[in-house]
Amino acid sequence: MQFARFPKQDNATYPTGTMSNTIILPNANAPTLATIDPHLDIEAEIKRLRREKNAVILAHYYQEGEIQDLADFVGDSLDLSRKAAATDADMIVFSGVRFMAEVAKILSPDKIVVIPDAEAGCSLEDSCQAEAFKAWRDAHPDHISLTYINCSAEVKALSDVIVTSSSAEYIINNLPKDQPILFAPDRHLGAYLQRKTGRDMVLWPGTCIVHEQFSAREITRLKSQHPGALVAAHPECPESILEVSDHVGSTSQILNFVHTNPANEFIVATELHIIHQMQKDSPNKTFLAAPGADGGCNCASCPYMALNTMEKLYLAMVNEAPAITMTEDLRLRALKPLERMLELAPAAKPTQDAA
Repeated sequence: MQFARFPKQDNATYPTGTMSNTIILPNANAPTLATIDPHLDIEAEIKRLRREKNAVILAHYYQEGEIQDLADFVGDSLDLSRKAAATDADMIVFSGVRFMAEVAKILSPDKIVVIPDAEAGCSLEDSCQAEAFKAWRDAHPDHISLTYINCSAEVKALSDVIVTSSSAEYIINNLPKDQPILFAPDRHLGAYLQRKTGRDMVLWPGTCIVHEQFSAREITRLKSQHPGALVAAHPECPESILEVSDHVGSTSQILNFVHTNPANEFIVATELHIIHQMQKDSPNKTFLAAPGADGGCNCASCPYMALNTMEKLYLAMVNEAPAITMTEDLRLRALKPLERMLELAPAAKPTQDAA
């Protein structure tokens, strides 16, 4: 199936605001971590607030296990946002990072969308600011911009098509062969897609600080100590990691691989909190977090995801902040390339993946 060439977008008119413009913080008199009663049953209070405020709690696979177990839905960001949009909830509590909560707001503009910590960002998003991205686009006027979902609403609004790690290959393979492509912000995912599709793409130089830290040498050493273990890696990893992996895929694809593969031991080269779901799904299997260069660092833990805690989740529900907001103009511009992804990759709709 082939798709018609995309018309060039009028990027000069797109907004280039900063992320801070899309966060409403708690007011000065709002409860804080310091004012929480130390004897408070946080989990029970969160459940009470969920009922009283008609809230739905979403948790990304990279959140701590306690939050995953409390959530109504656990998954990858776009799939979570779509599930939340389909509910009758008045409030979406997104325990993940900012760009994920923004996607929820883009898809559910009439719902209150809050996050536990306003500082929970993403190194990929940070590497790709809207003004610099616009200049990059302007320098390549004949290129279509395929942009990984790990980016701000402002960058989405400057893009032609948003992609996920599970939909990107399909979309690229169905673009006209002579269509030049820009891919941002993850250069490792972009390079992986280049190798898979044979397409020549101009890549933005961003990377994920978690996947960038894994060591192929230490993974090989760990595998020699566990000769039956299979390595499962996310395509945000550098090529050297993918070369020593037995499976490369999105978070959902990795989960499916370790669940269905008959092997009993796996080395997991993505954010370590995904292992919580693996252990729940396959309690008789062994999962090892892929090591970094020193063989023992905690590099597989995302520092942004780790900012979210049960206490902050509780406060976000009490304060209804930090809350995501954006102008309707920005929302509609950011929605358009998300809708294009779903048009171009309909088979990927049920299990879209962000990170």
